[in-house]
Amino acid sequence: MKLKYKIIIHTVFWLYIFNQAIFPYFTSSKEMPFLVPDLIIHMLTGMVSFYVFFFSFSFLFSLKNKLLSILTGLALAGGILAVRIGMEYPFWKYLVHYDMSKMNLDREWVFNDIRLILIFFIYSLLIRLAINWYENQKLQADFTNQKQISELALLRSQVNPHFFFNTLNNIYSLVYQKSDDAPEAVMKLSSIMRYMLYDATTDKVLLDKEIEYLKSFIELEKLRLRNKDFVSLTLNGASEGKTIAPMILIPFVENAFKHASRTVPAPGIMVTIDVEPGEIVFGVKNYIRKNQHAPNDKQGGIGLINIRRRLELLYPQRYSLNINTAEDVFIVELMIRN
Repeated sequence: MKLKYKIIIHTVFWLYIFNQAIFPYFTSSKEMPFLVPDLIIHMLTGMVSFYVFFFSFSFLFSLKNKLLSILTGLALAGGILAVRIGMEYPFWKYLVHYDMSKMNLDREWVFNDIRLILIFFIYSLLIRLAINWYENQKLQADFTNQKQISELALLRSQVNPHFFFNTLNNIYSLVYQKSDDAPEAVMKLSSIMRYMLYDATTDKVLLDKEIEYLKSFIELEKLRLRNKDFVSLTLNGASEGKTIAPMILIPFVENAFKHASRTVPAPGIMVTIDVEPGEIVFGVKNYIRKNQHAPNDKQGGIGLINIRRRLELLYPQRYSLNINTAEDVFIVELMIRN
């Protein structure tokens, strides 16, 4: 992505943050004399929180040890918290000469800073993801123009970016509500990002990793569902040591979420993976909404036509894909021979 477009993205974002900061002064009883200093310190500490995370993601996701990655991230957040408090307290006390008896450095202050750090973490993740996704797409396109074998890269299944934006909005809501589910949701999203950016760039991945990716995707999609039993995932057989082309299964699951009826009894989406000697059998069933046509080859993720083409390239004469509709149920059955 060109530098000028990155600047535009960041500028629009900080205009949004400025609006969010100034809005409460016109809708609540906040003291107007402190509008300018409050905006100054809010924007400064926000930039520290945002850009420390923004420029650290590549390093954090490159760490192969998950525990080390988590501990490093927590240490980073702790450092940001210390810096924020170290900026805020002297700013109000010595520069603004605010009556600090009205602003005690207590648990509420610290918790509010932690909440803001989490919010800026989500925002930085969102923008970094959007930029990386665009740049990866451009690199893929350039590569395909140079080498014929990169046709597979053009057909590689990718999760719709709207999924990430919707998920981040849901996580933001969990953080705002101080839900205990927020940290787990963030970790699942980071696991998906790690898989897409690093593991899924190879021709083959372990089936266990692909299944874990599917599970994380489903759990994050469930954030938007009231009925948490609406989706079932069943695994039969031993998946250890088996390999599969990365992200070859996800478009069908994404397609099911997109078109599934929400008015049917749970489970409304049924995903099955049967691992048998020499082959993998994958199935997805979902109820479709009344008066809705079954999804065609131009719907669902990057399109079922492209999925068929990718299967032909990766598993010539070693796969079968059946897609049909029976009694308002959309059924996908994929068999891959190793």
